Amino acid sequence: MQITIIGAGSMARGIATRALAGGHTVILTAKNPAKATRLAEELTTQAAGDAAVRAGDDSAVDTAELVVLAVPFTAARELTTALGARLSGKVLVDISNPVDASLEALVVAPGTSAAEEIAGAAAPGTRVVKAFNTTFATTLVSGQVGGTPLDVFIAGDDEAARNQVAELVTSGGLHAVDVGALRHARELEGFQLLHMALQISEGGYGWASAVKLIAP
Repeated sequence: MQITIIGAGSMARGIATRALAGGHTVILTAKNPAKATRLAEELTTQAAGDAAVRAGDDSAVDTAELVVLAVPFTAARELTTALGARLSGKVLVDISNPVDASLEALVVAPGTSAAEEIAGAAAPGTRVVKAFNTTFATTLVSGQVGGTPLDVFIAGDDEAARNQVAELVTSGGLHAVDVGALRHARELEGFQLLHMALQISEGGYGWASAVKLIAP
């Protein structure tokens, strides 16, 4: 699968690492092209088998099977609007958490989510999926916490799109948890607000913890 990741920060690194582990082709594009190029060069050694990674410009969106917005919420919403019809028919993955600087509240209105706002800004036919918002960048690079693969919670209104994201997740050695419709992004974002706040509380977890669903 060809995956275009918009962004070249820590989350872009983590998701690209998992995608390469799964044998996918990754194209990195960012507002700062030099940063995308540096990240692609650093990740090249991880591209085994059919996997490949390179930097590109925003034309990489046009050939992608799956586009990941590895940027903060406000930028993700603006990019979705700017890309417009170029995203129609594609799977668009929102990983953002719409939290305030103090990690005390969400910045979206009650009864909605960042993912739903992005879907509202998207051109008709864009298949928005929420995923990776409950995973931290450092844990994505390793793919596990305490020897246990990460859970990646997936929400979206298009089942085929959710399955495509689940394929990316599982091929990269992680565990996909399909939670259903996009409206459940509200719960995922709210839970991650708490998870993030715990990182800076007394005796915090150092941005190295994971949310895990365990069943008998």
